[in-house]
Amino acid sequence: MRHHLMVGTWTPPGAIYTIEFDDEALTLKLLKKTEIAHDEPISWMTFDHARKNIYGASMKTFSSYTVKSPTDIVHHASHPIRGHPSASSEESNTRAIFLLAAKKPPYNVYGNPFYKFAGYGNVFSVNSEGGMEANIQNYEYSPETAVHGMVFDPTETYLYSADMWGNKIWTHKKDSETGQLTLVDSVDAPSPGDHPRWVEMHPSGNYLYALMEAGNRIAVYVIDERTHVPVFTQHTYPLVPPGLNLKMYRADVTFLTQSGKYLFATSRANSFDLTGYISAFRLNSEGSIERQLFLNPTPTSGGHSNAVSPCPWTDEWIALTDDEKGGVEIYRFRDELLARVARLEVKDPGFCMNAIWYD
Repeated sequence: MRHHLMVGTWTPPGAIYTIEFDDEALTLKLLKKTEIAHDEPISWMTFDHARKNIYGASMKTFSSYTVKSPTDIVHHASHPIRGHPSASSEESNTRAIFLLAAKKPPYNVYGNPFYKFAGYGNVFSVNSEGGMEANIQNYEYSPETAVHGMVFDPTETYLYSADMWGNKIWTHKKDSETGQLTLVDSVDAPSPGDHPRWVEMHPSGNYLYALMEAGNRIAVYVIDERTHVPVFTQHTYPLVPPGLNLKMYRADVTFLTQSGKYLFATSRANSFDLTGYISAFRLNSEGSIERQLFLNPTPTSGGHSNAVSPCPWTDEWIALTDDEKGGVEIYRFRDELLARVARLEVKDPGFCMNAIWYD
């Protein structure tokens, strides 16, 4: 079976790369490089609920692309960062960093700016085909906020945001008719220097996993049944081996496998002389972590990336990207062990950021 993945870049020129993975021959090859606007490289991309549109965090814009086939990808629209009036200015370092697509109607897209002037989340409606249509809300976090990752609960009633610079996890409630958000509460990270960067939620809705970039650890939260606000369980798990200087590492992303039985997480190194790390955790049916299975070095530091992308329809295949050398690779996860089976390098600037599985 041949599977297709799409990846973007951290720096200009903008492009979407279609990669083909053959799960019998265990090979990766570049199938198509789709050029997009030069100044709109996609540092984070995601599919809509039907995998008919790609949404991208694209420097000063949030963008959408129609996917007609793995090699036929067409730009639909780009919307500037909204919220603070300086966010979209070319004079500011603010950039679009992350976006989340609703899987339940209304199928809005929720975007986060980063660095300065990033105290607002942006909400976009989509048309009947899934293309991003209009900026319908700019909801406020705080002036010190820089959110890098968000996740919905299983019912898509509550949205959780990891705020690196504000050192908080925010809870918002989503209106089921409009998809717009209202603030519920925010909670401080366990330690002042943790810097929450990413959040993932168990399908049970009982547990939230917060990845701490500076803390280089996973913090486990339970969701309060009454308030729906996460409560720290006092349980954390390391994302780099013990005894290392944490200032030389930055935890990156965390994602569940499609079965909900395993949680993957990665960290990056701040020097090309060091490697990043990839971890997996076994979960019970309620979402509590039973044990950390491994803490393996990655081939490179990871650069800006080292983003892990579990396959959406099987636990067997895991994609990993790095922009130190410009590589995407596939791992086989079997019997709770991880083995790299394929790697592809592309020597284009900023290649490659996260990988998304198309088919």
